[in-house]
Amino acid sequence: MPNINAYERIKGKYDTGLVLLADHAMATVPGEYDDLGLDRSVFRRHVAYDIGVEALTRTLARRLACPAVLSTFSRLLIDPNRGEDDPTLIMKISDGAIIPANHPLSAEERERRLDAFHRPYHDAVDETIAQAEAAAGRPPLVISVHSFTPFWKDIARPWHAGVLWDGDPRAVRPLIDMLAAIDGVVVGDNEPYDGALKGDTMNRHCMTKGIAHALLEVRQDLIADDEGVALWADRLEPVIAALNADAALHERRHYPSRVR
Repeated sequence: MPNINAYERIKGKYDTGLVLLADHAMATVPGEYDDLGLDRSVFRRHVAYDIGVEALTRTLARRLACPAVLSTFSRLLIDPNRGEDDPTLIMKISDGAIIPANHPLSAEERERRLDAFHRPYHDAVDETIAQAEAAAGRPPLVISVHSFTPFWKDIARPWHAGVLWDGDPRAVRPLIDMLAAIDGVVVGDNEPYDGALKGDTMNRHCMTKGIAHALLEVRQDLIADDEGVALWADRLEPVIAALNADAALHERRHYPSRVR
């Protein structure tokens, strides 16, 4: 079996009723995979993980005293924010270059990566949400932390943060409003991409179960160093705390999904 754990759990105080997730926190690949046949420099880029997210999630979990779950493997190995039947679960091409260890990929190796990385991570998310609900006596608010690139090809992305979602607006609407109220911050509503994706982490653990949630994207150049992480933690800590204080976000409610 691979020589890394699939996740790290930050335990925190489960009775806060808040859970943080970081699907793409790290760029680690077990040694046996020989960097998937890629140059090591690739694993310092956004294609391999969400730059800045590990530090931001750790800081927020500490300040908010809440549990968090971080993946510990690169999404180039297998993407935990994709359903098991998603064709982009294991990417075969990165920035136009074939990933040698992913193409061709046998059915046996695909299943091995699911068993070693993808499924244990999601089991840990399930367990953490269940523990938070049991401790608080109500469903938790779940915030998934990601980052996005400042450019898509040659097109600049003007947003400083984006909030991605499907059909449940409870946490999303006030989160967008509070972020937009911060001086100078430009916020995207389902930008820079849409948040309705069948089988992704928010769909699997929250949307289908009636748990209030939001996927928060911060532009990676804004959290690429300690100073940027501290600034965004300062901004996000009171916002998330205010969201978590709303009793309506701790009820189980089901909303129609836009996923088809």
